[in-house]
Amino acid sequence: MEKELPKRKEIRLKQYDYSSPGAYFITICTENRKNYFWEGAFDPQLFAWNTVGANCVRPQNLPLSAVGKIVFDELKRWHKTYSSVSLHAYVIMPNHIHIMVAIVADEYGRPQVAPTLERMVKQFKGAVTKKIGCSIWQKSFIEHIVRNQNDYETRLNYMYNNPMRWYYDKIYKDE
Repeated sequence: MEKELPKRKEIRLKQYDYSSPGAYFITICTENRKNYFWEGAFDPQLFAWNTVGANCVRPQNLPLSAVGKIVFDELKRWHKTYSSVSLHAYVIMPNHIHIMVAIVADEYGRPQVAPTLERMVKQFKGAVTKKIGCSIWQKSFIEHIVRNQNDYETRLNYMYNNPMRWYYDKIYKDE
């Protein structure tokens, strides 16, 4: 007799259109939370954020590994790949990535044709997997629909402080 596998919990809102205009906070994790993205030691004295393009910010001086650099290159391509998607911020942590994106409407307030978040993340993971030759990703991803300006700023602050929190965390260790 075959053992029945447990049902996976639905994590997306059933009636929500994840291609509709708005801001989204996305977290993508590596399988088994393995550190693929950083190498060496992180020096908090050198950590800074830089503005890239009109409205995208990213951390500087993170000790990215070869795989981390591939992830970084794919993130830079994100907003070029999807004309209706604006990449606002991202941070590459040792075993996960946080991304703040906005799907934008046209100048008349009409939604442009946009892929769903699920499709964007799937294509991103696929591009990274193809370049490194194997999959490193946990199934699915976590998303948060940004509800207002305060929520947006809270998520950005979380991203900005995440590398420093990682460094000072009790369980942090150089691998």
